[in-house]
Amino acid sequence: MGSQQITPELQQWIVAQAQAGHPPQAVLQSMRNSGWEEEVAVAALESTLQNWLDEHARANALPPPSPVPEPDLSGVPAALRAHDRDVQVLMAMRHPRIVVFGGLLAGDECDALVALARERLARSETVDMRSGGSETNAARTSEGMFFRRAENALCERIEARIAALLNWPVENGEGLQILRYGRSAEYKPHYDYFDPAAPGTPTIVARGGQRVGSLVCYLNTPAQGGATTFPDVGLDVAPVKGNAVFFAYDRPHPMTRTLHGGAPVGAGEKWVATKWLRAGRFE
Repeated sequence: MGSQQITPELQQWIVAQAQAGHPPQAVLQSMRNSGWEEEVAVAALESTLQNWLDEHARANALPPPSPVPEPDLSGVPAALRAHDRDVQVLMAMRHPRIVVFGGLLAGDECDALVALARERLARSETVDMRSGGSETNAARTSEGMFFRRAENALCERIEARIAALLNWPVENGEGLQILRYGRSAEYKPHYDYFDPAAPGTPTIVARGGQRVGSLVCYLNTPAQGGATTFPDVGLDVAPVKGNAVFFAYDRPHPMTRTLHGGAPVGAGEKWVATKWLRAGRFE
């Protein structure tokens, strides 16, 4: 890592920046501007923030971390081989773990999922954390449907690709959910994990454990709006046909900074395929 060293003073400064709400990419850029070598800066950020988060969790008796899906980004690759397809790595953030992929789905695969789902759409529901069932929610104004895992050859191929890309077993994934957002439709910021304190959570996690990761695949490019937003880190991911955004959360707690939402569609419509990943085999 050259002659520059990760000193206690540097670590204290990084923690202070995080506590002040500065996103990791801004801290990294500040370090570069100050003359830090990129390799040293990245290593310092990753190790310091992880230690800080772990210490915070222990001090506040938070849930322990769990293994999560993780693409192999060692060496900062521009693309990854995922089962039957090369997928571009457009952006990667460590804390929180967010990765934007390019070309995860081919155009004809996107069109086929939309066509298969269109006749089965119904008002989208959210999990009812009181009972473990589902309910309509004013925060989510889309239409949607679920495919069973490996329901058809297309789903089976895409699921195998996702499993290879994220190094997570196929059987630990829920079936693909297809969502359509019309003009002005949105999904207000929320977390995908199940609240451990909610009475319905034991029923939900009995089918495969906690959710530990999410992958949102864009099946079209809306005329306007519809970004996937991450308010805690000031990140907006534009919905581009064939691309996808992945994020992982190693414990069911806001400290993962995976609060996210679907911004309102300004014009046209937005179609997405969402894959939720569980800690264990999903039945």
